[in-house]
Amino acid sequence: MAITSLQQLDFNLQYTYADYIRWQFKERVELLKGWIFPMSAPSPKHQEVSSNLHGFIWLYVRQKGCSVYAAPFDVRLPLPSHKATDDKIDTVVQPDLCVVCDLSKIKKRGCVGAPELVVEILSPSNSKREMRDKYELYEEAGVLEYWIVDPVYHTVWVYVAKDGRFVNASRPLIDEDILQSVIFPDLSINLAEVFPPKEPEFDED
Repeated sequence: MAITSLQQLDFNLQYTYADYIRWQFKERVELLKGWIFPMSAPSPKHQEVSSNLHGFIWLYVRQKGCSVYAAPFDVRLPLPSHKATDDKIDTVVQPDLCVVCDLSKIKKRGCVGAPELVVEILSPSNSKREMRDKYELYEEAGVLEYWIVDPVYHTVWVYVAKDGRFVNASRPLIDEDILQSVIFPDLSINLAEVFPPKEPEFDED
């Protein structure tokens, strides 16, 4: 039976990428260990921060033989003990931004395997469980560096892999601090050029 609506799925069941690629509805979802997490549309502030970061990262990585991808872009994270086949992969995420330097991981339907750098930008719809699970999944998959960005409080947390676990690379960064990558030592970003200086006024519509 064709799945053309998100409502046809059973949120009490776990799914795989083999299921995911057959779904025909427009809503965006992620699979975290097989569990479905619907994704809401990002806010203007979220998009502005994402665009600013994307610009700085793109200018840098294009000289390094790496590529940066912005959501929606599927990243499949197979377990190290499993073959990367559609019916074995149960985690499919769409990071706001990710940098891939091992371009053999890039396939027609996205990325298979851990990007070197992942950036997630918080939004009101992110649940604590979702962010905790993603942190653990990125850590387990072998992501080398992970940034969590809060566009409301102008804060960035930088985590770097050490002995298979994430550790804080610095104190939380704010406002005019310099965001310094660990795995790309010459990538530095002034956060004053990332976060909007003030909250713009938008109509409710």
